[in-house]
Amino acid sequence: MNLSLLLAQKDICILDGAMGTELHRQGVDIGLPLWSANALIRAPHTVRNVHFAYLNAGADILTTNTFRTNIRVLKRAGFSDRSEELNLRAMELAFEARERYRPARPVLIAGGLAPVEDSYSPELVPSAAELREEHGRQAELLAMFGADILLAETLMTIREAEAAAAACAATGKEYAVSFVCRSDGTLLSGEPLEEAVAAVRVHGPAALLVNCTSAQDIAVAHRALRGAGFGVTGCYANTGTPKKGEHVQTQHDVTPEEFADHSQEWVTDGARIVGGCCGTTPEHIELLTRLHAPGTLRFQDEEIAAWKDARARRWQNIHSKQNPDL
Repeated sequence: MNLSLLLAQKDICILDGAMGTELHRQGVDIGLPLWSANALIRAPHTVRNVHFAYLNAGADILTTNTFRTNIRVLKRAGFSDRSEELNLRAMELAFEARERYRPARPVLIAGGLAPVEDSYSPELVPSAAELREEHGRQAELLAMFGADILLAETLMTIREAEAAAAACAATGKEYAVSFVCRSDGTLLSGEPLEEAVAAVRVHGPAALLVNCTSAQDIAVAHRALRGAGFGVTGCYANTGTPKKGEHVQTQHDVTPEEFADHSQEWVTDGARIVGGCCGTTPEHIELLTRLHAPGTLRFQDEEIAAWKDARARRWQNIHSKQNPDL
């Protein structure tokens, strides 16, 4: 199963929600430089449980906890020799959650690639050669470890977006590219989103998205994305606008219900993929599912009811055999 096949089956695909801020909400240390990757070492069970919670909330796509497992960050943390180990562990945790859930519906595992430097500092984006090497290495690892698709996300400059897209395309996997934008719809670098679309579309992404922008503002960026004429687009927004340097402080400018209300504008504007970024929780994703893909939860409820009924019948049969005179 890949993204194109999933989109052929569903009008709206539900992407999961935040990993880093959700880990922090559950008491896991997400200190720099590893941030969410700390949990791969200290609390892998929590990562698995977060994935599982998003599946229960209706997510069709789970993103691996690999936002901070690129070689540059691991080298900074003194773990450059554990690159393959930690990327493999992140992939396995997502697969384990899917295996535990055992969905009859298709669920994709997206191998996540992040900016190689700080997510909100376009001035720190390294040279083209470094971008090619580091994104190429990360995309190759995630593809090798079995990701169904790749997701290059939170990209804030055209040249890094192009490098990430080229790296993903080289693996042969279907992939999506997602941009982080200002409230006016331009990239965080100030570059026009339309130019970014033109730069990456030559590499053949299956979808283009915008993320890590407040739910109150992201519709502007998504309209610009749609205006660039790309086919499949989507949004996964924050609950607020992160402040540079505050990687732990979560901004909540909207309630979960307000977040879901904002998503109706994204879908009306043509978004086929919707989900959550910083600050969102399984509650946010469940509300998106109930609004845009209610059949998923209805089907899930029917599966659970059938399983409970079958279990009750088994226990009744066992009880009857143990007590034949009853």
